[in-house]
Amino acid sequence: MAMQRKPTPPLARLRDLHIADRTLLSEAVPYLGMAQPASPLGAELPSGNDFTVATYNVHRWSGLTGGTRFDPRRASRVISELGADVIALQEVLRPFSPIDPLQTLAEELDMHVAFVVTRAHKRGELGNAILSRWPINGVFSLDLTVGRLEKRSAIATELHMESGSLTMVATHLALVDRSRHIQVKSLLEHPRLQGPVVLLGDINSWHRCKASEALQRELPAEHHNLAWPATFPAARPLLALDRVYARGAKVMEVRGHDTPASRRGSDHLPVIARVNVSQTR
Repeated sequence: MAMQRKPTPPLARLRDLHIADRTLLSEAVPYLGMAQPASPLGAELPSGNDFTVATYNVHRWSGLTGGTRFDPRRASRVISELGADVIALQEVLRPFSPIDPLQTLAEELDMHVAFVVTRAHKRGELGNAILSRWPINGVFSLDLTVGRLEKRSAIATELHMESGSLTMVATHLALVDRSRHIQVKSLLEHPRLQGPVVLLGDINSWHRCKASEALQRELPAEHHNLAWPATFPAARPLLALDRVYARGAKVMEVRGHDTPASRRGSDHLPVIARVNVSQTR
């Protein structure tokens, strides 16, 4: 008598589906994983030539210590404190589940959002995101992977402001100096990034190197380049890993967002910058 095969439990089927998804993701990345407008009413658009941007590595929504902890509300509370007009996020995890912390956050803040997947994670898609009070007129992904060890990417969004168009780029660069320099060169020479642009993200440069020198030379800031705020580790910040650069616009002021909540929300502190766009065309 033939043995009857036991039915596959629902959780096991779901796990198998996730494994298949991760295989497909690994072959396709980077790619645009999400682009969602704010509600039709939307938030009031900033006026004038000055606005604020922020960058924040949310550490896969796992808080200060990381590991298997998954608590998006910690970092989301910090992001809601920032009050920035454009927010770049790194290590954003969109899990294989109906509950999406990034979509929830965008809806709570009433902001437009776009997300590019960098690599597959055991829990879902992992990548970079941009939240914006301005409508996102265009968005594309940039593959910054160098070699096979570190998957890296950037997301670029085109915003139209009163003073003209501006491209916002969010990225998370490599740990290795040589790879980071190649990634910066790729960004600076990209044909779609030759106009006014603001680059935000976890640059992973804690000392003077070719990558940081190239960024400061090509995307200069008005503030003193030696005064980048320390952002890592969040509990006791020592390294200035998170930065903001611009071309065709001016970075006028940069500060770290150091609060009790931000010291627990991730292993990085957010950085906020004031940007002047009077020169954009």
